[in-house]
Amino acid sequence: MALRITGLGEEIASVSGLPWQISLEEWPEDPNLAEKRGISRHVVRLVRSSADPASEVYAIKETVSEFANREYKALRELAHLGAPSVEPIAVIEGRTDTHGEELPCALATRFLPFSLPYRVLLSGKDVTAQEITLMANALALLLVRLHLLGFWWGDCSLSNTLFRRDAEGFAAYLVDAETGEFQKNLSDGQREHDLEIAHFNVAAELEDLALSGVLYPGMDPIRASDAVMKRYRRIWKTLNERQVLDPNDRHAVERAMRSLHDLGFAVEEVSVTLDGDSQKLFFQPKLVEAGYHQNRLRELVGLETEELQAKRLLASFDRFRGREKLPHPQMHESAKRWLETVFYPTVALIPPDLRGRIESAQFFHETLEHRWYLSEKAGHDVGLEYAALSFIQDVLPMRRDSGVELHGTAS
Repeated sequence: MALRITGLGEEIASVSGLPWQISLEEWPEDPNLAEKRGISRHVVRLVRSSADPASEVYAIKETVSEFANREYKALRELAHLGAPSVEPIAVIEGRTDTHGEELPCALATRFLPFSLPYRVLLSGKDVTAQEITLMANALALLLVRLHLLGFWWGDCSLSNTLFRRDAEGFAAYLVDAETGEFQKNLSDGQREHDLEIAHFNVAAELEDLALSGVLYPGMDPIRASDAVMKRYRRIWKTLNERQVLDPNDRHAVERAMRSLHDLGFAVEEVSVTLDGDSQKLFFQPKLVEAGYHQNRLRELVGLETEELQAKRLLASFDRFRGREKLPHPQMHESAKRWLETVFYPTVALIPPDLRGRIESAQFFHETLEHRWYLSEKAGHDVGLEYAALSFIQDVLPMRRDSGVELHGTAS
């Protein structure tokens, strides 16, 4: 039986050098990577593509050929559509050990930098009810985005999700699409089925944490799971159902648009109608796209961030531009000046031995939060550089939410 690797051309060379003739259970695994691996019904390992500590990290999962190929195809389609999901790298078939015995097929995906499984995030000493709520909101938004794309997940759970810090909240990414499939028209019944599965899985996972004694005291797993459902239905209704507006309010449509933007959705097409008989104004989103602030920030300054991070960075830029002398220069000139005089110099203050502990946009956001706290305490604005240096000294050394290795630092 010949080894067959099907995947992205530029990645084939990296994964082909991995020890596919050995059962995945026997692969050596860096302990620092192992703690970032969530729970799975399959054998999963996080490995580097080479001995170089800075090399790419892959998640390898053993499964059967049919499921691996189907999941690879689904993940490629999700990536093409811009969905928050891990990136598929390759399907490895025809594996045999040194004795010629057949080994399971494997699926390789790229490890998502700066991400952690829910058990790691919720097992810390300082976890609060608010953080659990924010994770529930992130999971609900992820499910909404998948359903808007016509994707039925089939196994929505905290275990099948990775979380990244996104300003004051979290961003959720699908990490397991084995049971998922695209539908030409995702029916309400299929959505409700997905919600039922998610409700059961999340409650069971949080109950398991509660029994382990690591869940926030007093947190009810059922209520927390209910929060995911309520958040999902609220977002879905806002994005898909017709709103009745006051026809005498000149800014009603603008506010309705802004409410969608605040949820992180750009409105590509909308229907606004005035009923002559009832004199009611109806606002109906017809085509929405996620990532409103991300897209705006990318177009403006070329930074790739999460949605809430982008919103915060845009607010910083808007304040910067508002302080520029009149007449204001062109937008792209202001954006370039903000990057060169505000964002990049602030991020550059991080010393080499602390880089990698926190993503750059998240560091900038938290520095702004730290600046507000210090300024309130001091009774005056302490300034961005002072706040950044204070954050680097007092907060950054304790951070462990990277998902990338911290070379040359104490763990």
